[in-house]
Amino acid sequence: MKLFLPSARATNALLVVGFSALGYALYIRYLAIEQSTVGLACDAGLNTWLCLTRRITTALFNFTIFGWAALVVAALNFLRPSLVLFAVALALTCLGVVLYNVALSSLAAALLVLSLARRAPEPE
Repeated sequence: MKLFLPSARATNALLVVGFSALGYALYIRYLAIEQSTVGLACDAGLNTWLCLTRRITTALFNFTIFGWAALVVAALNFLRPSLVLFAVALALTCLGVVLYNVALSSLAAALLVLSLARRAPEPE
């Protein structure tokens, strides 16, 4: 029985995906959402890419889209482990943990860890 375990090259790619998503989420949270000057400027009608990103991100985390998406993709990965699904779930989990969807995203992280104990899919 061979477990779903990414190779060294795949692990490096997953590290890049995870740290990139985490860095972008931290950037958006602390430099766009929580900065009062940015919020006041965007609410006053400033039309920049940062204000657009702030509006989209705020709308997404108000409806817990990051958490639900991470949970759905992690559950799919748990049922049928795949490197692509793992990477997408990892990125969504990192975004959800930092951007106020902690409960569902942490459940998705637990499913990601459990998916590493699953049997690897048979090659077709």
